[in-house]
Amino acid sequence: MRHIRSIYIFCSIVTSVLSGASELPEERELTANFSSMSLRKVPEDLTPITTTLDLSYNLLSQLQHSDFRSLSKLKVLILCHNRIQELDIKTFEFNKELRYLDVSNNRLKRVAWFSLAGLRHLDLSFNDFDTVPICVETGNVSHLETLGLSGAKIQKSDFQKIAHLHLNTVFLGLRTLSHYEEGSLPILNTTKLHIVLPVNTNFWVLLHDGIKTSKILEVTNIDLQKSQYTSYGSQQNPILENAKTSILLLNKVDLSWDDLFLIFQLVWHTSVEYFQIQHVTFGGKVYLDHNSFDYSNTVMRTIKLEHVHFRIFNIPQESVYLLFTNMDVENLTISDAQMPHMLFPMYPTRFQYLNFANNILTDDVFKKSIQLPHLKTLILKDNKLETLSLVSYFASNTSLRHLDLSENLLQHENDENCLWPETLVTMNLSFNKFADSVFRCLPRNIQILDLNSNKIQTVPKEITHLTSLRELNLAFNFLTDLPGCTHFRRLLVLNVEMNLILSSSLDFFQSCQEVKTLNAGRNPFRCTCELRDFIELGKYSEGMMVGWSDSYICEYPSNLKGTQLKDVHLPELSCNTGLLIVTIVVIMLVLGVAVAFCCLHFDLPWYLRMLCQWTQTWLRVRKTTQEQLKRSVQFHVFISYSEHDSAWVKYELIPSLEKEDGSVLICVHEGNSDPGQSMTEDTINCIQKSYKSIFVLSPSFVQTEWCHYEPYFAHRNLFHETLDYIILILLEPIPLYCIPTRYPKLKALMEKKAYLEWPQDRRKCGLFWANLRAALHVNLLETTGTCELQTFAELNEVFRGSAVSLIRTDCL
Repeated sequence: MRHIRSIYIFCSIVTSVLSGASELPEERELTANFSSMSLRKVPEDLTPITTTLDLSYNLLSQLQHSDFRSLSKLKVLILCHNRIQELDIKTFEFNKELRYLDVSNNRLKRVAWFSLAGLRHLDLSFNDFDTVPICVETGNVSHLETLGLSGAKIQKSDFQKIAHLHLNTVFLGLRTLSHYEEGSLPILNTTKLHIVLPVNTNFWVLLHDGIKTSKILEVTNIDLQKSQYTSYGSQQNPILENAKTSILLLNKVDLSWDDLFLIFQLVWHTSVEYFQIQHVTFGGKVYLDHNSFDYSNTVMRTIKLEHVHFRIFNIPQESVYLLFTNMDVENLTISDAQMPHMLFPMYPTRFQYLNFANNILTDDVFKKSIQLPHLKTLILKDNKLETLSLVSYFASNTSLRHLDLSENLLQHENDENCLWPETLVTMNLSFNKFADSVFRCLPRNIQILDLNSNKIQTVPKEITHLTSLRELNLAFNFLTDLPGCTHFRRLLVLNVEMNLILSSSLDFFQSCQEVKTLNAGRNPFRCTCELRDFIELGKYSEGMMVGWSDSYICEYPSNLKGTQLKDVHLPELSCNTGLLIVTIVVIMLVLGVAVAFCCLHFDLPWYLRMLCQWTQTWLRVRKTTQEQLKRSVQFHVFISYSEHDSAWVKYELIPSLEKEDGSVLICVHEGNSDPGQSMTEDTINCIQKSYKSIFVLSPSFVQTEWCHYEPYFAHRNLFHETLDYIILILLEPIPLYCIPTRYPKLKALMEKKAYLEWPQDRRKCGLFWANLRAALHVNLLETTGTCELQTFAELNEVFRGSAVSLIRTDCL
């Protein structure tokens, strides 16, 4: 595990090597991966155009000159974690484009150098060299940027051969280190120096020289003993004068508290500005007086202590806390250290950035006055804080702009007052226990607020002071409706993902006009009319809705469950009650106007009356019994009219009733009746021998002819017995006042409108004839008696022959 980091460092830059080395963008790149295949020799069937070849984690023990001869396009060759014991760089003389060569973690003891002018990255770390494998030819690799080395002995003379090279990174991956000549490292000309120490190495000597070597110094695998420092305590001043390092990184450190104290004291008086220690394990007893730390004469600006574990920890806590806070640097991080408390000096400090994340701090931290007037960023993520108002009073004495209180146990009660600085613009309160009342304890000028993963159900309407809010995150809460922006008029970003939102509120659409980004996905939407505007917003907002449309799915009603909102169609007419009422009213008005127009222009009432009469007639015919049909009749129809109307009967009525086959028998009688019978008796005889009787009514008929029928109808009780056999045709309008009082039966018929009205408009005649034929529709079961059936030509002669005769008929 100690050597894995070297693999990561070199493998991480393969991509940059390829991109930097490819001068022809259209050139084809081919990668061949033979890693972890237990190969004992290089495969022979490699494609000549291969650019990247990975042979790591195999069983290769030697390389032949012919292994890579055909790979003229090869740029990256990885041979790490094999069993190679000797390396002849001339093996790659035909690989002119080779840029990256990794032969780390092998068993190399000898390297035969050959000038590869294009090589940029060479890793020979974690091998079995007795001395560092550097010779004069190494200095001829002028484009070299990254160099990985190893060796049991490190001497100045080795590094002098490459002192003229301007390297970006030198990586010393050491398996053993039996001898180090002091002053060797500063000979190197590199920006970054990374040393992975073997066990039982004199860390202090390498730290002294490393600080004099590069701008960035990283040391990994530090296992300290107190006695190692004694011979270097007097060399602090020379280090301060010749130091080059501004960034110091220590990884995987196992030391006592005294050792840490000495490291800080040493580094404090150097050029180091950024000091980071990661993965620290403390142990051992305390011997030094930690109150003797010299805080003077430093350029230190940032200290980071991360991932701290304790094997034995029996020093006074106050000494630990105050050691760091008295350093008074701009940026201090102590995270993942299981720290239960923190103390600050009584005087104002110049801290601008404090990060105490992933500890076990409680509200006790804020119970004493703390003077941090320059503090701008405070991170207290993942601690045990419970009271938001206490944090607010602490922050009120700062210049805080960014505050992270996520992953705590924070709550806020309604009766607690909060006092925040006016400068605070960003807050992260996610993963706490806040309810709706948290909105009463927020900074007035807050711009970015994260409240996700709490217990918020609604945004209180009485909140009026968050006028500067730009971004609001309410994801993973218990909201049942989209919150309005009445109190957040400048809101641009709103996240309400994973709540219990069923529908959108009218307030949201009215007050959230400025929102540019909305994330409301993964809610149990109820796809009804209440959600229609929200669906339209998602369809036409052009990227405003984050996750649209995969994250927006109907939960209710059951018939739409699982349907994406974009596929739900809710017509506006069915969802807008006002529009529906207006539409119905407009339709009724249009229909009313259309009906009125038809009544005026097409005489629609007349058509309706005729239709009703046809219907009534058809029903009467349906109700006619077989007994009625068996009565003794000889004719289908008897026609009675006045001479004044004879032309209409001749040219309109009779031609329409007669059929070509003569199957309709029409009874007409001549004006000169039998000597033994009166006119009335002769007419009544014709009525009784005909199945139907047609009376063509007109003022002339009323005045001259109805007198023959009134006694008969009065005697027969027309309205109850013979109404189905009488057909009245109103040829001309007859006002009721024109009907003599001696004709009460006729007046009764006219009042009941039991007649067919001849239309004045010829276009309406079709319906008139249809009604008349329906009234005459009957199957004559048995036709008996004798009647002179006259053809249409004979009738024509009758009409011309007698002006006195009202009806030309001869009935026997």
